[in-house]
Amino acid sequence: MKKVELIWTDNFLGSPRRAAAAIMKSLLMADVFGVAVFCFKEELFAVILAPKNADFITYRLLYSLSGLVTEDGTPDFLVKLINTGLAEQFIIHMKTALCAGILCASYSLYQLFRFVSPALYVNERKYVVRVVGGGYAMFALGVAVSYFLIFPLTFRFLGTYQVSGDVENMITLQSYIYTLMTISLAMGLVFDIPILSWLFAKLGLLSACFMRRYWKHAIVVILVVTAIITPTSNVFTLSLVALPMWVLYEVSILIVNKITHKDIRTEK
Repeated sequence: MKKVELIWTDNFLGSPRRAAAAIMKSLLMADVFGVAVFCFKEELFAVILAPKNADFITYRLLYSLSGLVTEDGTPDFLVKLINTGLAEQFIIHMKTALCAGILCASYSLYQLFRFVSPALYVNERKYVVRVVGGGYAMFALGVAVSYFLIFPLTFRFLGTYQVSGDVENMITLQSYIYTLMTISLAMGLVFDIPILSWLFAKLGLLSACFMRRYWKHAIVVILVVTAIITPTSNVFTLSLVALPMWVLYEVSILIVNKITHKDIRTEK
């Protein structure tokens, strides 16, 4: 199988200044985006805190499907957030703005491509564009799925779960933000599975036969990850999370299989 070759030219390895410049430009753009997002505090946290409200679009859709709404048409769901530290809200504001800035700073990917491109053939540059661009797009899609589907269901379950009616839930802002970021990062990485599978297939490290042989193991892993991400006993909720992950695995098999057959025809 033909493998993607990488030529490390003197211009590539012998230019630490170029590497430092690319890193500095990427960090600078992330800071610029972060500062810009920081200035729009109301808009930023209106988006971030939306899943805690009963009128969030996900809850409305699910309640309309199940018919579980109150008499006034509003889902019976209320969870308040509290702050327990003097500077906690300001620190969370800065961290959240920085993370949003990094997510929005796609310019960093351009800097990465500019730094790597001198060491690549023309056809290899196409691979880099596909991997980096596709990886970013799929990561963003995973974050969107987390925000609109997985996190709201997780928050709805954990935020209202009680071992006893005598124990009142008091959810901190820090816990809310940490859970949202953790789940979003996990789903962003999960949605990059097809891109990574394509890359490993190109490098000759993964085959469709291997993925089909261990599909049962993959299903077990998917169910375990689903249970960790969405700790609920609701089968419908678990299915909503596990189904996209299974679809991504099947799509990865098709991609790897296509790459394998294409390389075989090329060798012939």
